[in-house]
Amino acid sequence: MQLTLGPVPFFWPKDQILDFYHAMAQQPLARIYLGETICSKRREMRTQDWLDLAQMLTDQGVEVVLSTLTLLEAESELKTLTRLCKQDNFLVEANDMGAINLLHQQGKAFVSGPAINIYNGISLRKLQSLGLQRWVMPVELSATALQETLAQAQSLSSEPMPETEVFAYGQLPLAYAARCFTARHRNLAKDDCGFCCIEYPQGIELASQDGSELFIMNGIQTMSAKTYDLCDQVSNMQDMGITALRISPNSMDLAPVITRFQQAIAGQPVASAQIRLNDITSGNCNGYWYGRPGMDQID
Repeated sequence: MQLTLGPVPFFWPKDQILDFYHAMAQQPLARIYLGETICSKRREMRTQDWLDLAQMLTDQGVEVVLSTLTLLEAESELKTLTRLCKQDNFLVEANDMGAINLLHQQGKAFVSGPAINIYNGISLRKLQSLGLQRWVMPVELSATALQETLAQAQSLSSEPMPETEVFAYGQLPLAYAARCFTARHRNLAKDDCGFCCIEYPQGIELASQDGSELFIMNGIQTMSAKTYDLCDQVSNMQDMGITALRISPNSMDLAPVITRFQQAIAGQPVASAQIRLNDITSGNCNGYWYGRPGMDQID
């Protein structure tokens, strides 16, 4: 079983991004996903910067996958997407069907991100016929739903199964909208946002009326305030044939998290699961894995 690092979902300064990935290149990660997946106005890192970073990591022996935008709304975004899909140096993680279509037209293999709605074996085999090599399970699916999807896909074809990657740690990506919630928070129009997301490197925490931490607003994206953590399910996922676990970046030191997952993969005792963000103390959750509300924590 491999351990991977998903794309950074937050808007960080370029220097912070570069420092972060220089540090992550030294970690025992099988694969690193790079790219802007939330908003094309986040231009601290331009397309060429991501490509240069990808090459630098590759030169250090790291496998790199380029991740695409999840919600495209402009011609300029389509041009960037086309450039990413036409390059031949790196595998692409498609986060919308437009990217899948472009990659299929060029006969290229691809990874499907967690925003692609694969909810059964029929969809999985269909996308595999279009070039899908690996899929990241939608985060809202349960372990039971995953097992049923894989079993159905196996019954439909004798072709080898695509690799399965599970989002195993981080703030859950829940929804995307055409409206920018961060700009709205600042009473700014989306087209005149002043790139204010960069002032919220962990997003904006949103509590319910009773004061419970509920969501994190990250530009056009809604995330969970709690940290999804499936470290205690590693052994079960190994038995299911899951090939990779994804850690989603945030502003905390991820080295202890990576170590904990590596220990679990190796069958060793692991450290405490209560590793929190710098100033977000909403705790952990794992409800989706059990077919429960995502914010639940099942012990």
